[in-house]
Amino acid sequence: MTNMTLAVPEDLHTIMEKHKEIRWGEVARQAIWEKARKLEILDKILSKSKLTEEDAEEIGHKIKKEMAKRHGLSV
Repeated sequence: MTNMTLAVPEDLHTIMEKHKEIRWGEVARQAIWEKARKLEILDKILSKSKLTEEDAEEIGHKIKKEMAKRHGLSV
């Protein structure tokens, strides 16, 4: 197994120090696995997609614009 060093902000480290009973390495490992699994699913979906990068960006801009409009913000 490969080891990894992880830097955390001081305020997070303070909380972690208060809860030494938690296996923080295991928490991090589980979170990384969860993210990796989601990325694998996304990769499978994208491998079958006919959208171009430009198409995806255009859709993203339209979504952001509509969300801003819905929440009364200007873009």
